[in-house]
Amino acid sequence: MIGRGTGVLGRVMAMIGTLIIALACEETGARPTTTIQAPDSADQVLEGFSHYVTHQGVRRSRVEADTAYFFEPNQTTDLRDVTVVFYDLQGNESSTLTADEGTYRWQDGSMEANGNVLVVSPDGRRLRTQRLRYDNAANTISTDRAFTFDRGTEHLAGNSFRSDPDFKNVVTDKPRGVAGDGMLLPGQEQ
Repeated sequence: MIGRGTGVLGRVMAMIGTLIIALACEETGARPTTTIQAPDSADQVLEGFSHYVTHQGVRRSRVEADTAYFFEPNQTTDLRDVTVVFYDLQGNESSTLTADEGTYRWQDGSMEANGNVLVVSPDGRRLRTQRLRYDNAANTISTDRAFTFDRGTEHLAGNSFRSDPDFKNVVTDKPRGVAGDGMLLPGQEQ
């Protein structure tokens, strides 16, 4: 009996020891079911970024940024302290955009600029807004935000617009402002 009891006690002690070791090794935290990539975990980060955007072999713009964050899965680049130089069909500079930040889409060459967006043409025309989109395929710029456009003594403001990068053919929502040579606003006589 004594030998038999010691064996049972030994087995019980061994089981308790095994249980303690198993419990000590067991993870008590929840296990993730999916992995989410944080928005700031870019695949590549470049400082002093510069890139030409073309469409059918024609140079449309040069994109420059202080810092560029490349995200390969969605094929975008987030840009900080952005400068974009637009070119006309003859290759001449037609306007320069500056903004706090922007997003460039690799697949189609389109871009969106955000924060203190300013576009200046060589002849002094100035466009200001908080968001501006560039469609490379259509060669148009647009915004769904309030904007102002100044050219000499002319001043145009509105709630949104769509235009070519030269701001020669403009469609705007609720335009208002002071007309000068060639610019007539609703309610003004010709």
